Amino acid sequence: MSEKTRYTDEELLEFKELILQKLEKAQKEYDSLRGLINNTDGNDTADTSPTFKILEEGASTLSKEEAGQLAQRQRKFIQHLQNALIRIENKTYGVCCETGELIPKERLRAVPHATRSVEAKNSQKKK
Repeated sequence: MSEKTRYTDEELLEFKELILQKLEKAQKEYDSLRGLINNTDGNDTADTSPTFKILEEGASTLSKEEAGQLAQRQRKFIQHLQNALIRIENKTYGVCCETGELIPKERLRAVPHATRSVEAKNSQKKK
């Protein structure tokens, strides 16, 4: 019996559904973070007394910086998930880009945008 070189269409569909769920959740989180950055909720230092305004502006700036960093990370995650959907359409999803072998399903369920097996990822870190 020959070794599998790719996942079946049914398996790819299962992964696609998982990725779409994660993508929807990630997009909602990204939108929420963008809302914090853009202050769409209407709560700002304009509605506080002048005594606390300076302190709140500093905290607000820090919060917006943190939200900005989180939004960048979330956007990158969304891009990775979208790239995984492209690999599903190309039927190359789940194939390690270094070894050419199938990435175990357990890893793909945990990290659905993975492009390397655990072994390949670990050897990459050592280089």
